[in-house]
Amino acid sequence: MSPIYVAIDTPDIARAKAIATRTRAHIGGIKLGLEFFCAHGQPGVREMAELGLPIFLDLKLHDIPNTVAKAVQALSPIEPAILTVHASGGRAMLEDAKAAAPVHTRVVAVTMLTSLDASDLAATGIGGSAHDQVLRLTDLAHEAGIDGIVCSGAEVAAARAAWPKGFFVVPGVRPADGPAGDQKRVVTPRAALDAGASILVIGRPITLADDPDAAARAIGATL
Repeated sequence: MSPIYVAIDTPDIARAKAIATRTRAHIGGIKLGLEFFCAHGQPGVREMAELGLPIFLDLKLHDIPNTVAKAVQALSPIEPAILTVHASGGRAMLEDAKAAAPVHTRVVAVTMLTSLDASDLAATGIGGSAHDQVLRLTDLAHEAGIDGIVCSGAEVAAARAAWPKGFFVVPGVRPADGPAGDQKRVVTPRAALDAGASILVIGRPITLADDPDAAARAIGATL
């Protein structure tokens, strides 16, 4: 199965279904984020799931452990294939999120958004490089017993070396000739896989293409 998950970040469910339907032969699943979920909630996710593609529900949950656990329990009926929480929520929150999740749902922790870099960390009072921060949070996620992490392609090789059996989600992936957009730490799809990514999250290079199916197929051909 393709490691490509298409990030369908739109509140327009008809457009979301159209993109998923057009690209389904060349992708491994679809990522639905806050924009989609706030517009359509669980009924919208169920409607997308009827297309037969695995659902990566990217809500980046972050709150006190009890609240996150109850949120995960509330999401359990839709049984997403992958669900995100924030690693910075702490070990107890990560442990409780995993304990509350359906058995077949991978819980993965977002380490550092690919729209951030070292200067952004410094602005929030966190010292060191982006690489150091990702590895700190990778260790925390591993110790908490969840399934994996979300990190950029720049850190995934080091994260996999520290956690050989982890599940590594890499966003901020762009074709070699594609614009970075608002991402600061990007890699090509092939480079991300070679570095140890388990799945690749790719949005605008596919969803904004004149022919999303051809774009997905072209990216897949580089893998």
